[in-house]
Amino acid sequence: MKFLFIKSLNGKRQNYILPLYKKAVLILFCIPLYSCNDNYEQQDITPVLISKGVTFNGNYNPTQHAEIFYNQTTWENFKNDIWQLSEFPDESNVDFNNDIVIAAFDLPRTTGGYEVTITSITENYETIIVHILYTGNGDATQMPTRPYHFVKIPKTTKPIIFQ
Repeated sequence: MKFLFIKSLNGKRQNYILPLYKKAVLILFCIPLYSCNDNYEQQDITPVLISKGVTFNGNYNPTQHAEIFYNQTTWENFKNDIWQLSEFPDESNVDFNNDIVIAAFDLPRTTGGYEVTITSITENYETIIVHILYTGNGDATQMPTRPYHFVKIPKTTKPIIFQ
């Protein structure tokens, strides 16, 4: 076993506390600690618009909320039983091996002039954050409305938080 020696002022060789191989292991262990970045930067995710509007059909969950569709079965059931369009936009065909759907709903409104918008989606080290903006004052029309916004993003296993 080799030791790192240093000469003291009186000229005698003395052991430097740790053997050389232990020092190498200690240095190699510390390098990754210094190279880790605790401040993982947030990155924007660019969603693909499926549909956005003010006249969502039906009385589906009449609350202001957001939902995530992770698989084809629940998405197709939602489209056919709840959304009930005569013709769905091409973007509503989702490959759930690669993507998921995020849907935001406003309350049913007795008048127009309201809007729901998924303003941004960001990813950090631990989560996906979806920012939703609900706006309007109800002074546009006297027609009942139910604003909605549907997008798809790349599939993730991270928790999704709505703000």
